Amino acid sequence: MESFLSEIEHVFALPFSNPVLIFAILLSIVLIVPIMLKRINVPSIIGLIIAGVIIGPHGLSWIDNTHGGVAMFSTIGLLYIMFIVGLELDLSEFVQHKNRSLAFGFFTFAIPLVVGYPVCHYLLGYDANASFLTASMFSTHTLVAYPIVSRMGVVRNQAVAITVGGTILTDTAVLIILAMVLSNTNGGLDAGFFIKLLLSLSLFSLIIFLIVPRIAKWFFKRATPEKYSTFIFVLLVVFAAGFLVELGGIEPIIGAFAAGLALNRLIPHSSALMNRIEFFGNALFIPIFLISVGMVVDISVVMDGPRTLVVALTLTLVALLGKWLAAWVTQKTFHYSTTQRDLIFGLSSSHAAATLAIILVGYKADLIDEYILNGTIILILLTCIVASVTTQKAARKIAISEENEPLAPSSMGEFAQEKILVPIANPTNIGQHVELALLLKDKKSVNPVSLLGVVPNNQEAEKNIVSFRKQLQGLVSKATAAEVNIDIITTIDHNPADGIVRTARETMSDIVILGWPGKAGLWDKLLGEKVDLIIRSMDKNLFVCHVEQNLILSKRIVVISPPLAEKEDGFGLWVNKVVKLSSELSIPVLHLGHPDTQAIISGQKRSGNFTFHSFVDWANPLSCGDMIKKDDLIILVSAHIGYISHTPILEGLPTRLESRFPHHSRIVVYPKQHLADQLLENDDHIFIP
Repeated sequence: MESFLSEIEHVFALPFSNPVLIFAILLSIVLIVPIMLKRINVPSIIGLIIAGVIIGPHGLSWIDNTHGGVAMFSTIGLLYIMFIVGLELDLSEFVQHKNRSLAFGFFTFAIPLVVGYPVCHYLLGYDANASFLTASMFSTHTLVAYPIVSRMGVVRNQAVAITVGGTILTDTAVLIILAMVLSNTNGGLDAGFFIKLLLSLSLFSLIIFLIVPRIAKWFFKRATPEKYSTFIFVLLVVFAAGFLVELGGIEPIIGAFAAGLALNRLIPHSSALMNRIEFFGNALFIPIFLISVGMVVDISVVMDGPRTLVVALTLTLVALLGKWLAAWVTQKTFHYSTTQRDLIFGLSSSHAAATLAIILVGYKADLIDEYILNGTIILILLTCIVASVTTQKAARKIAISEENEPLAPSSMGEFAQEKILVPIANPTNIGQHVELALLLKDKKSVNPVSLLGVVPNNQEAEKNIVSFRKQLQGLVSKATAAEVNIDIITTIDHNPADGIVRTARETMSDIVILGWPGKAGLWDKLLGEKVDLIIRSMDKNLFVCHVEQNLILSKRIVVISPPLAEKEDGFGLWVNKVVKLSSELSIPVLHLGHPDTQAIISGQKRSGNFTFHSFVDWANPLSCGDMIKKDDLIILVSAHIGYISHTPILEGLPTRLESRFPHHSRIVVYPKQHLADQLLENDDHIFIP
């Protein structure tokens, strides 16, 4: 009995050392704290950090933040945040506004440094080295509040893009300063240091941005998408990149961010793999990192005397002021809204990992004293709270404003949420079409993607229905992993085309995705039998597609549209879907069409990823084929006889397109359209070629 009690006493001795108990406590906090704080509308990030303060070595001392398991999860969480930042970054938006990211990076690095140095040197009385090192700490920040903007779906706002870009620039600069200070302390700051740094960064960039994407493409081609192997491969890339860059003397968070950029184009944001990445990060790694941040905070240092409190409050105010001024200058320079300025400030005002690293290096090198060390601990807690509150408030405003954007008028009211129908002729060869539907689907729509099978009306009808549903279970599982609902519709009809048209009307579908009708040369034969009948009978947006290779391997979208395409009723829908597809795949769009059409597209809110090349030679439409490159995804916007943008050359163009580009992925779009005679009643000046 005594041995049993002794064993129990040992297990519950503080701090806890049993890894099972420690992990159970951490999971309890991750589960309970967000639920409790949601009731009072407080960001869960704040609760996790405060929980870390309570259970940490400076609180109840339940868990020591130096424990191997906690330290490991903390490191994983920080790298995971930076990896997701790189993965979710809209590369096209980032590249388009790279100058703005550079400008913000300069502002958020220089302004806190300029503001902080005189305060530390003249007001607090520290020498030049200590003042410079402490002021550089003001320049860095950790994207602790990034999970908030990710959860609210505003990560693609331009303010987020430039903040992320600026964060990497300023953190890289500050971490290089940290390496320089450390080398200088050890007497190793010489030309050899800078040569080693330059060579290591060059070699790392070569491996991550040239070699890793090629390996990833090869792996994703051969790995089964719904299996766990792709997720393990992604994790391997993240931590290998972090380790490689650490060998060069740079913090591993830079490597994790670079890994996200390298895999950005290969992991669509609506894919099952992306869902798994975000799930594991948000459920486990990132929350434990936030708890570990709180474990560093020692509230008792405030009681050490007025000097500690004065230093802590001064450092916190200067840090927040410097970041707010950087956000304000950025807002005024690029004419952002006050909400975007608040979002930039919220994301860039939290100090955590890099800040602590800089201060600990300075403290161990006797460059700064314990007052700055303790003051920085308080700064971490306060800035994380301010950042979380500010980011949540600004992100909510932006999310609400995006939801309240005017939609196209509809007579169906609440039933007008987008519906996509995918008719299936051969269930064994439909995966790419469903993948396209998942990429195109509006995330705000609660309606599922419908897979339709039309079964011949004969004695085998019931047996065929059961067989059809069994063959599609794998696709349903894949969509469920991506958090997209899929339902299976089966109907009996003598004519498949009639069944497709009828079901599209019954389900009030907005988009119908059909497979390309047969091999090269069969289009004309099958068009009259099936597809042409569907086009003539269905007033829906029709996408006829042939996916030659996985869509993530596409490098560009080329859109070819006829004159007057902007006059059609479905014009806005196909433009929005091209924009969404471009965003999901992180690839640019080249539009070949009439200048009037391009003027309308360029006026759209999210058309920044488009480049335009005027094309009006519709006597020979494939003369633009020389502009199409390998790995381009070709989208031809067509129209049937009687519609306003129809020209006779469009009738045989799909066949010619297939013959000219047999190994390209191709989509022919037949937009929902007004009949030409109806449009002429409203516009006497429209010219029909």
